[in-house]
Amino acid sequence: MAGPRHDPSLYRDRDVVPVRRALVSVSDKTDLLRLAEALAAAGVEIVSTGSTAATIRDAGHAVTDVSAVTGFPESLDGRVKTLHPSVHAGLLADLRLEDHERQLEELGIQPFELVVVNLYPFVETVASGAQGDDVVEQIDIGGPAMVRASAKNYANVAIVVSPQSYPALIEALGQGGTTLAQRKELAARAFAHTAEYDRAVATWFAEGTIAQGTDLPQHLTIRAERLETLRYGENSHQRAAIYTRNGGHGIAQATQLQGKEMSYNNYVDADAALRAAFDMVLPAVAIIKHANPCGIAVAAPNALDPIASAHLRAHECDPVSAFGGVIAANRTVTLKMAENLRDIFTEVIVAPDFEPEALEVFRLKKNLRVLQLPADWRQEPMDVRLVSGGLLLQDADRFPDDIDSVAANWQLVTGERPSDDEMQNLIFAWKAGRAVKSNAIVLAKGSATVGIGMGQVNRVDSCRLAVERAGNRAAGSVAASDAFFPFADGPQVLMDAGISAIVQPGGSVRDEETIALARERGVTMFFTGERHFFH
Repeated sequence: MAGPRHDPSLYRDRDVVPVRRALVSVSDKTDLLRLAEALAAAGVEIVSTGSTAATIRDAGHAVTDVSAVTGFPESLDGRVKTLHPSVHAGLLADLRLEDHERQLEELGIQPFELVVVNLYPFVETVASGAQGDDVVEQIDIGGPAMVRASAKNYANVAIVVSPQSYPALIEALGQGGTTLAQRKELAARAFAHTAEYDRAVATWFAEGTIAQGTDLPQHLTIRAERLETLRYGENSHQRAAIYTRNGGHGIAQATQLQGKEMSYNNYVDADAALRAAFDMVLPAVAIIKHANPCGIAVAAPNALDPIASAHLRAHECDPVSAFGGVIAANRTVTLKMAENLRDIFTEVIVAPDFEPEALEVFRLKKNLRVLQLPADWRQEPMDVRLVSGGLLLQDADRFPDDIDSVAANWQLVTGERPSDDEMQNLIFAWKAGRAVKSNAIVLAKGSATVGIGMGQVNRVDSCRLAVERAGNRAAGSVAASDAFFPFADGPQVLMDAGISAIVQPGGSVRDEETIALARERGVTMFFTGERHFFH
């Protein structure tokens, strides 16, 4: 139901509201004493709670405990402090109305003209990796209630939710009070603040439900803040910006250490490169062009500089396409790797860290964009994709961290079981295929790609493309296919090029034809029972 209709003649001007009484309760105590000093100097009565009151009192300023106002002690480990009519009537009373003023006097309640509240550090607690009750205890109840009550009553109350607003507030105290325009702006910030807080809490609960393997959430809220406006999108006539969301820990949170500003396509390719490099457990490098790999490799056995070795081996897969590529490394970039890149035109390099000497080399390439991943970087548990009118949500496609677990359920359908080294090569090819746009075929030797066929509308063309790119390196390599072969023609192309083993999901109605061909040609073949489409 709507509230009562008020006679406009009862309203009085409340443009500038002097601050006589303030309620202060903050988790973030940045500049709290500076604010308390200004309030005390202006003769403002400070009402406060818990540790906020103790901090202000220890600095020598007079403080009224909220329990003295409510006549009720803080209880339930601090869960109940301000949830009381003596507080909320003082926040919600519209003193433009004579009746509200009369009721306050009858109830013996004093109004507040200022409320300074910031909420429990819920987002920071989640980001720290805390779980369960440790997170639940950081869900603020009284704080949002005070914020929303004060913001609703902005005609009479100034609500401040961030230390960033303290300088303007202190200036207003010196000028006799807050103006209506100031209070309205503060109210808008306050409602945005509680909305974002509630979204973070709802997201945590929803993600917890997802992690437990139950139904995906009925409602999904995704909120992001614009980080930067980009020069343009995929093409120069398209507007673009990059947004970051609270609690994010991916490419959007990376720190750019040098180079030209990032473009839309740079971000897309850098994210694809991370997907490819960080699928690997061993030191690995992926080189990406147009969201597809030019090369992926792990370090050679016993390499003196593993990440530099991985880069050289990835580059050798397709040096022509690597020109102007985007590189991701899953280990610290060393001086040796930087020196290897000295004469290779590269758009972006992203890694968890960089040796100082490597950065010195990169500074000679002033346009090279160097991105350092956030310390808490990790691959997202869910994938979200926008479609017209809505979005798609799915579990992220991930491999086990233990290399041997990847092949634990593979079925050997032809040939002898390969040596350990050959199995590692097959596992590498299978994992590399997940980073390639479907239809995907990967040829690998020694856990480095030698030929990649991607994005074709039929699988046999992807086989031909992979073989063509590999050239004479195809002989003795292994092949991985992200989905089953519908006919034996694709495997025929691979076997004619001299591949020694194939790993594929299996599941075609013509599997027996492919198995018979592999048996005839002496080619080992595994069925994984699992595909890895990437559209």
